Amino acid sequence: MVTVLLVRHASHLLLGRVLVGRAPHVGLSELGRHQTHALARELVQSPISRVQSSPQRRARETAQPIAHALALPLEIAPKMDELDVGHWTGASFEELNSNPHWHAWNSKRGSTRPPGGESMRELQQRVLAHLTTLEREHRDEKIVIVSHAEPIRAAILHYSGLPLDAFARIRIDPGTITVLRLRGRDGQIANGPNALPQLVTT
Repeated sequence: MVTVLLVRHASHLLLGRVLVGRAPHVGLSELGRHQTHALARELVQSPISRVQSSPQRRARETAQPIAHALALPLEIAPKMDELDVGHWTGASFEELNSNPHWHAWNSKRGSTRPPGGESMRELQQRVLAHLTTLEREHRDEKIVIVSHAEPIRAAILHYSGLPLDAFARIRIDPGTITVLRLRGRDGQIANGPNALPQLVTT
């Protein structure tokens, strides 16, 4: 079994206002830096063997203090990258709310995709491929992965047996931790150092 601590990156200044996606150079806010150091203080108490991060700057800035506190190198995990939202990258939520395609995508994540972007199913497949590799190659280890809300949701949906269209039921706040215990094809969502992201009814 391998234990994976999925951490959503900490807060940034565009949070809740802009669909950042893979837009470059989006770093943490002052609040986000405080959240990151709190995470590092919490996680340094655990026997963690590896720290991995999405390639995005906001994820790397969250992961680096954790890796430093644990005296571990920071590994980049491309398969844990943010969802590619294509032409919507950098659009404000105010702008998107007037787009019918946006509303269709948010109600049918299992069968639609952002224009020029990646489907939720494709995202889930790459996330699961990475987690499966960790389970196979790093048995009995505890691994931190700093990623984004959508990749973490994709993993939770899979291991909870929920369809992709149920994505909105899962709330992933900045700086929170989801703990997965993986064994073969099976996975269990467990309580972690912080509260498990809340399953909410929309």
